[in-house]
Amino acid sequence: MDIALTGPDNHLLKAQVSITGSKSESNRLLLLGALFPGLQIVNLSNSADTTVMQEGLRKKNGTVDIHHAGTAMRFLTAYFASQPGTDVLLTGSQRMTERPIGILVDALRSLGADISYAEKEGFPPLHIKGKKLEGKATSLPANISSQYISALLLIAPSLQDGLELELVGKITSVPYIRMTLSLLDHLGIPNKFEGSTITVGAASSVNSKKMVVESDWSSASYFYSIVALAEPGSALVLSSYHEKSLQGDSVLKEIYRDFGVETRFKGHSLRLMRTEQKPAEVLEYDLANAPDIAQTIAVTCFGLGLGCRLTGLHTLKIKETDRLVALQNELGKLGAEVEITGDSLDLKPSSGIKADVSIATYNDHRMAMAFAPLALKTRIQIADAGVVEKSYPDYWSDLQALGFGLREL
Repeated sequence: MDIALTGPDNHLLKAQVSITGSKSESNRLLLLGALFPGLQIVNLSNSADTTVMQEGLRKKNGTVDIHHAGTAMRFLTAYFASQPGTDVLLTGSQRMTERPIGILVDALRSLGADISYAEKEGFPPLHIKGKKLEGKATSLPANISSQYISALLLIAPSLQDGLELELVGKITSVPYIRMTLSLLDHLGIPNKFEGSTITVGAASSVNSKKMVVESDWSSASYFYSIVALAEPGSALVLSSYHEKSLQGDSVLKEIYRDFGVETRFKGHSLRLMRTEQKPAEVLEYDLANAPDIAQTIAVTCFGLGLGCRLTGLHTLKIKETDRLVALQNELGKLGAEVEITGDSLDLKPSSGIKADVSIATYNDHRMAMAFAPLALKTRIQIADAGVVEKSYPDYWSDLQALGFGLREL
């Protein structure tokens, strides 16, 4: 489905939006729930990624297809490897077979896992025969996606002696690692993170039987962008959020202050208000700990005619698409001047945005959602708009509720 988007007739926005539970928290808790039956999860994400995670956890034999869900690929690889009697072929979309998994497989093999590559060495599909893992220590490069690290930490409590995981090199995506450890804390599972070593103890049961998932901060980023691009005085209320969040993307509340968006908490609601503040002409952010909001920030800057330098983006090249190349391509269509390296993006300040440009989404939900707020500044088209099902199925209906015009092409 391709769509044409236009902004609300009145760019002074006043509305409330309820956002589903965090995909990151949901998928972590689902795996823990599979290891410790009886755990009740409230406000579970309704994303496609969470759906395929649930479906995968129900299987013990045969083919498990997780489509585009990178989190499910990493988490299920570790889960199936640690479950005696499991015999599965874990596969996904064409893009998924191009995303490396060898680092995680090597770490699991060092613990005794039986995993082989069904096609290309180092990449899915994987043939996994679950067994009792005997090892109790392994290591991973510290600058990789936190999902590899979290996959090991999540199965660690089910191992006979727990796990000691050494991270080699400069550690990135720390908030997502700490999210995983905080969830283990809530469940009473012993763990510690000292220096470059993470230790998780073995557990036969958990203390808590009910976990409430906070709404997704990555999804909130698009509404931060909308408020930044709207008229001063605009305000949106989002729910349900915690002031002390486990999610790394909660850094949005500090970053978007630079765009004139103030954040206030009231209970479990988040109020975003557009002030009269004028942003600096060029903004700089190191997003190593929150790479999923890079697309949103780059598009917001372009929509406001600002420049930006974003660094710490090395993991974006192995996401649903190479997000750095995708941003350069699509912003360029709109008239932007963008330079990229393997881990950075430079956007030059600009004036004017081309209208009626069709934005390619590359099977990447965040490309669709990050570019949509530009409808406040120009008429825009989004190709393959249904890709948002991956993380935020209600996105387009929520935009329509704000007054955005949407027409299928």
